[in-house]
Amino acid sequence: MGSSAERRPPVMADVAKVAGVSHQTVSRVLNNHPNVRGETRDRVLRAIEQLGYRRNFAARALVTRRSRTLGVISFDTTLYGPASTVHGIEQAARVAGYFVTIVSLKSIDRSGMREAVDYLVGRGVAGLVVVAAPRSAVHGLTVPDGIPLVSVHGTCGKEEAVVGVDQVAGARLAVEHLLRLGHRTVWHITGPADWPETEGRLAGWRAALAEAGQAAPEPLPGDWSPRAGYQAGRRLAATPGVSAVFVANDQMALGVLRALAEEGVKVPEQISVVGFDDIPEAEFFSPPLTTVRQDFDAVGRRSIEVLLRQIEKGEPFGPGPLVVSPRLIIRASTSPAR
Repeated sequence: MGSSAERRPPVMADVAKVAGVSHQTVSRVLNNHPNVRGETRDRVLRAIEQLGYRRNFAARALVTRRSRTLGVISFDTTLYGPASTVHGIEQAARVAGYFVTIVSLKSIDRSGMREAVDYLVGRGVAGLVVVAAPRSAVHGLTVPDGIPLVSVHGTCGKEEAVVGVDQVAGARLAVEHLLRLGHRTVWHITGPADWPETEGRLAGWRAALAEAGQAAPEPLPGDWSPRAGYQAGRRLAATPGVSAVFVANDQMALGVLRALAEEGVKVPEQISVVGFDDIPEAEFFSPPLTTVRQDFDAVGRRSIEVLLRQIEKGEPFGPGPLVVSPRLIIRASTSPAR
């Protein structure tokens, strides 16, 4: 049996001894301090790997009074967008050495939002991320001083950081694609009211039609669900002159495809359909769905980058939102107009 010193886990002083540097130099390497020579940094990293050293985040939190946990508040993680964004945030936080505590709210109101903030702040989180929140739920939201806040997709107020995909640009990509195919106008099935994503996609749809000199038909309301898409699709099948529709998310587009098929309307020969999100199943729809892809992993990474700059360096968020560009993915659900 070895001694107690041999059995204990390695500490920073052990790394310093093996690397032949000071305790302070090891600390600088662990905290990515720029004033460390490359050769010295490599020597410290080799010593860390050789010893199997692991940072004691609990002890560090006691010294710095900063936890290694981030709080995430999300709405309805059964939806692909919020679920994928939360996954991206978790992955990015783990790489940065942080844990994530998630509160998923079913009740979309300010009361539930305040309770979630109080719960997470009470557990000592270092910062907060709010994902895909309706405007009414975050209007007037306040968090304690010293708790950085990042809003993903939506907006928590003029002073908070906002990271998200350019919804307006994504909608324009969808509509402009259909117009280039010769469709005289494009119908639209919206997301639920009060969601920034709904507003952005609606605005992009209107703008693209206006620039092309085409009238915008009355939008059909939806709620992100396949059932809402199915109901709207039945209405479109019974409306003369419809040749193209932009649907605010892929799950509603699935319902549209089902409704059109049941009504004997061929896609894309009679009506072209474009969705939004590019869920993994979209390429296996019948027909495979043309859609706008959102890079949720990139959104998650950028939101954590913004939050950690506030937490670790005290850097304020710059003016305006941090925007991730969408991409149009063309598949078989769109074709030239007759």
